[in-house]
Amino acid sequence: MKIIKVLGSGCKNCETTAELIARKAADAGTDVTVEKVTDMGTIMAYGVMSTPGVVIDEKLVHMGGVPKPEQVDAWVKA
Repeated sequence: MKIIKVLGSGCKNCETTAELIARKAADAGTDVTVEKVTDMGTIMAYGVMSTPGVVIDEKLVHMGGVPKPEQVDAWVKA
């Protein structure tokens, strides 16, 4: 199971990102846990300066804006 963290304040883009990841994972039949991280200290510890950020299995893979659906497909299928 993959653990995917969406880092951000809970803004609309952060919510959209979390929903997109959950939907794409379900479509692919991939078992993932999507965690929303809103603590600024934790977000900064990942080096994220622009949200939303996406961390997969503790590796930062995206920051700054909603990721493209094709990117999310690749993440959940990898």
